[in-house]
Amino acid sequence: MPAWTVVAEADAIGEGELRAVSVAGLPILLVRRQGQVYALDERCPHLGCSLARGTLEGYILKCPCHDWRFDIRTGEFLAAPEIRLPTYPVREAAGKLFIVRGD
Repeated sequence: MPAWTVVAEADAIGEGELRAVSVAGLPILLVRRQGQVYALDERCPHLGCSLARGTLEGYILKCPCHDWRFDIRTGEFLAAPEIRLPTYPVREAAGKLFIVRGD
């Protein structure tokens, strides 16, 4: 059974901020939007660009390399919904952010 892993202090991620962290060598992107924290793969599936360098408009994350756009809530690529960034459950407790990976 996968375990919850601490990935950051909860107050370290500000509203609308994109923060890259590493969990067991896997690059994860943390994003806080409307008080909710989302976790998804930090690399764009197109060319592997760092999504932490992207821009956030509402719930849409834009890749800095070729403008691929993803919904941070689902990981869905807007131009082709069958393409998705993996997303991870996030829990905020005791001032920390935890994620659980599905492996």
